[in-house]
Amino acid sequence: MALSETLMEIYRGMREAFGHQHWWPGESPFEVMVGAILTQHTNWRNVERAILALKQEGLLSPAALAAAEPDRLQAAVRSSGYYRQKAARLRRLAAYLIEQAGGDLDLLGEVPTHELRRQLLGIRGIGPETADSILLYALERPTFVVDTYTKRVVVRHGLLDPGCTYMELKELFESCLPQDVELYKDYHAQLVRVGRLFCRSQPLCQRCPLHGLLGDPVEDEQV
Repeated sequence: MALSETLMEIYRGMREAFGHQHWWPGESPFEVMVGAILTQHTNWRNVERAILALKQEGLLSPAALAAAEPDRLQAAVRSSGYYRQKAARLRRLAAYLIEQAGGDLDLLGEVPTHELRRQLLGIRGIGPETADSILLYALERPTFVVDTYTKRVVVRHGLLDPGCTYMELKELFESCLPQDVELYKDYHAQLVRVGRLFCRSQPLCQRCPLHGLLGDPVEDEQV
């Protein structure tokens, strides 16, 4: 079976089990950007509390974040953990958006995806996964998001070696799947769902919707 067919078989198996995931929650593209930073090293419930606090403080805009006093911003995002670092990252993101587009995200539409990704990665504290989450979920760009769950599924089913890099994983999906924003969104969300429920550090293969679909998973891979 060709890799493109294998990846679509994986997607169909997850989609049949879980239904469409309707990711990423957010009332605006900027809120999605903020969530992508706040979700680093925490769960989504804590992110929701922080976003609500930002709304209540009137801080959920690039201009308001850039002008906010550090202590006030840190207090608002405290529930997300690592609140000092995350507050600083939010301020840097806001400053970037103001500098590049006057705070108007629509103006970023003229910037090619590869250049936007390069610029986002140039913001201290924003790594590949966060940058790709912002591009895909907030800016509707066809770039695949890779996380721990992605690697576990791919490696355990022998599609790539355990030492594969983020970019190798990203290239696997982007080269084998149609350049489709909605497919990328739901595929990533499905991988997160199957990873949380079944493809854990100690996998629950017998109950996984992918069990038997791709043959036996590779055993004893530390991913």
